[in-house]
Amino acid sequence: MAQLEVDVVAADGKVWSGTARLVSAPAADGDIGILAGHTPILSVLRPGAVRVVPAGGGAPLSWDVDGGFLSVDSDLVTVVVDSVSGSAGTAPTGR
Repeated sequence: MAQLEVDVVAADGKVWSGTARLVSAPAADGDIGILAGHTPILSVLRPGAVRVVPAGGGAPLSWDVDGGFLSVDSDLVTVVVDSVSGSAGTAPTGR
């Protein structure tokens, strides 16, 4: 199965980086789900939860964000947020 390369970055540094099967985020006009092969997109994020389902399995990761933006291009997902706080299932930074 195809995978996404994901970087979640806050103003104070990298939050998480790795491969994923799915990324969901609170886009300005509604929640968005990203799978491998998604059309390139740039979206403003509103406050809410960014979720990542790791490619290797395991518990989904989730962070509460205060806004930012999400970029998708060629199975590379970059999530840049103003501020982030961890919630249930959050893992430490690492690849």
